[in-house]
Amino acid sequence: MGVEAHATNERVTGRKWTVRLDPVGRGRADVRVSCSRPACAAQVLPSAAAGRTAAIAHLKAHLRAGPAPRPSAQCACRAEECHTHIRPAGPRERPVPWRCGGAVVLAVVTDREGRWWQVMECCSRCAAAHPTAKVVATAPAAEAPARSDGFRADAAAPATPGRTATPGGPAATTPTFSSAGPHFSHSATATAAGTAVPQQASAPPSAPRSDHRSDPRSAPRSARPPRRRPPRGRIAQRLVPHDLRPVALRDELTELGELFRAYQARTEPDLAMLADLHARKAEAFHAWAEATADTGLRLDARRAEQAAATARLQHLHRIGQAPDGEGPAVARLLTAPAQWNHARSVLAHVAENAPLPGAEARLLVVMVTLRTAQSGVGNLVGQDIKGLPLPDPEQLVGQLVESGWLGISGTVEELIASRPENPTRITVPSLTPDEDDPGPFTFGRKLRPKLSGWAQRVVGEKKLRKGKTEADVRLLALALATGSDGEGRLGPGGEGIGVDTLSSWCAVDPGDLPALVDRLTAADWLAEADVTGTLLTGRLTERVLPLGCPLT
Repeated sequence: MGVEAHATNERVTGRKWTVRLDPVGRGRADVRVSCSRPACAAQVLPSAAAGRTAAIAHLKAHLRAGPAPRPSAQCACRAEECHTHIRPAGPRERPVPWRCGGAVVLAVVTDREGRWWQVMECCSRCAAAHPTAKVVATAPAAEAPARSDGFRADAAAPATPGRTATPGGPAATTPTFSSAGPHFSHSATATAAGTAVPQQASAPPSAPRSDHRSDPRSAPRSARPPRRRPPRGRIAQRLVPHDLRPVALRDELTELGELFRAYQARTEPDLAMLADLHARKAEAFHAWAEATADTGLRLDARRAEQAAATARLQHLHRIGQAPDGEGPAVARLLTAPAQWNHARSVLAHVAENAPLPGAEARLLVVMVTLRTAQSGVGNLVGQDIKGLPLPDPEQLVGQLVESGWLGISGTVEELIASRPENPTRITVPSLTPDEDDPGPFTFGRKLRPKLSGWAQRVVGEKKLRKGKTEADVRLLALALATGSDGEGRLGPGGEGIGVDTLSSWCAVDPGDLPALVDRLTAADWLAEADVTGTLLTGRLTERVLPLGCPLT
């Protein structure tokens, strides 16, 4: 018996694994699906949609093949000292040291963008702390361990006052426990306890016999119909009291809980809808807190207000608009995240497929690629080339033609001398689509001139032009414009951009990069710039933020 009790008290750490969806490389459409479980190999899929489908199928296969959650498992996130769990609501819900509270569940937590899915074996309170968690399985209630005196642990609890079992009387009411907390069972009888139910003594002959059919109070307890309460709603892991008043508030909370669960079942996020739901929840929780004087409800209402503001701001950022009552924070030349990603894809393609070495050739290839990106064919005039900081543009154009990368209708001299009323027709064979190869870019005909105009605005920016900066400085300006966040901080999350990446893009040695950074700082492009052995940190100045393509 002692061995069994010891085994029951042993706790194992809950399972936890993650399925991720990551890009294979910058400017590439294919993605990599990886799983943190050691036996799973990574997969490469041709598109994000295919990768997301494969990741979800992989996750479902694990969930189908894996065991159910274990009642004795320790919370996976509690084991990592996570401090975001919902605290117990009352003194009777004190959590045991190895979990926060509630039944052990298998929960799937994901981000709204669909880039990773994490499975955790944790308790229900921990799952409730994650707004995107979905419970896929719940562990059965653990049976109470037997004691050395032969009784179950729950039989040792004191009986309810006034319900103590007496010989020949009804059995005592005993508590039983479930994942929802302690509740008392009124259906326990002496028969269930293993003793016979005593029969009712016969009435003396002189006593009048009562008619059970005429007096319902004298009917046996088991014959009375059970008292049923109306169903209770649930929102944010809270049960809506059936007697909550006003009734309109109770109905609003119940409806909101159903709407939140329906939103979690959606395949694609709708941040505008989510913001409205959080706003309604905040208002309803404020009213609930006023009706019950519950401080926890007031805190939940404030969190809902913050969640509504965040979701609404994210929605406005996605559609390229500013918050209500404000002008655009930054009036960007390229306004949508899709356009920013296409600009990055063009620069990444040029970096991988430049036909000639050197910063001057790289800059000219960028501008010609943007002129011919959609169909492989475009028009060029002499001013387009002479406006670039190229020491010998004729020689450079001739080298591109000799390499076969560029085709022109006429001679190089005629291209340099051409004017807007008589442009020169150019072709780039590697960008011309055919039946077998649609080309490296997926944007449409209307976006191509926007991207070309954006690049011309960056490399021909007034202070860069007046400072007579070289091609490598202007290539660095292009890289930083597409490598900063919405506030202009360099790198994802403002953590900086790798020095090796920038030197490779600008076609210069890493040791020459600090000098280029100084030139951009002098031209009021960069502020707070710092070049270390591996990273360039800093931010774009407010003057050039409209030219940026923020990282999303």
